[in-house]
Amino acid sequence: MRDLVSLIIVILIIGWLVGFFGFGEAVGSLIHILLVLAVIGILYRLAVGRR
Repeated sequence: MRDLVSLIIVILIIGWLVGFFGFGEAVGSLIHILLVLAVIGILYRLAVGRR
């Protein structure tokens, strides 16, 4: 489960970077939604990792 969460986090961050630098204004809010999802995934991993 931890590897899957890490993979999802990495994919979301890469997608955000590609969208931000590749498409700029064209996808606007979708880029920020991906970033928020990646941050939520990172926080989830930190919370689960401390158990």
